[in-house]
Amino acid sequence: MHDGFKSLSIHQKLKITIQEMIDQEIPLREAINEFELLFLELAEKKYNGKKVKMAQALGIHRNTLHHLMRKHQKKG
Repeated sequence: MHDGFKSLSIHQKLKITIQEMIDQEIPLREAINEFELLFLELAEKKYNGKKVKMAQALGIHRNTLHHLMRKHQKKG
């Protein structure tokens, strides 16, 4: 990753990514799904697949986490 990118705020990084998605005409629903999928994958890696810890860290109920994970498993 470029050092300049590392120094940007999360808002600035997301703005760059979202602008690229808009330029590529990626539909909003597809962008949201991709964000959810990556968010879950990275959280699962950080918390070694421990769903209760993941749910707590993400600020969602474990049943919601389970639902989101099942939703994205069907696509992959």
